[in-house]
Amino acid sequence: MSKERFTELMHQVAESLVDLPVGQEMADHLNATFPKDGPLFEEMTALCAKGEREGWLMGREQGGIKFGRALKPGSGAGRFSVDVVRMNNLIGPHHIHPNGEIGAVMPIEGDPTFDGRGPGWYVYPPGSHHHPTVAGGDAYVLYLLPEGAIEFTNR
Repeated sequence: MSKERFTELMHQVAESLVDLPVGQEMADHLNATFPKDGPLFEEMTALCAKGEREGWLMGREQGGIKFGRALKPGSGAGRFSVDVVRMNNLIGPHHIHPNGEIGAVMPIEGDPTFDGRGPGWYVYPPGSHHHPTVAGGDAYVLYLLPEGAIEFTNR
């Protein structure tokens, strides 16, 4: 039942993004509609923890990062894939977001930031790139990728 509920929440989030461009307007919308201290965000965080415990989320691990694709594009979250990672004071592999990245930072322990951002939603525009970095603690980072597009590099 937990995995089904997770899919329902991701569908709800994805449906709210249909007419928005991938950028700051989308981030503002997500933070206003599904705030970090609101019921959907809190349930999403709890489901990430439950999914990790039950093994249907973040089933892989490399370099201290637990990760996994929860939903493929065209499934429960429409045109978006949904991935979840767990990072604790780590720098992840460099990658490019050809179509952008829509993410949520969910603290587990400490006062973690993701690329300098605290808990809540963020959006990187199409063509952006980074070394995902969690500092100050342990966090889940859930991210939606339009059409599932991501390109890892050797940087």
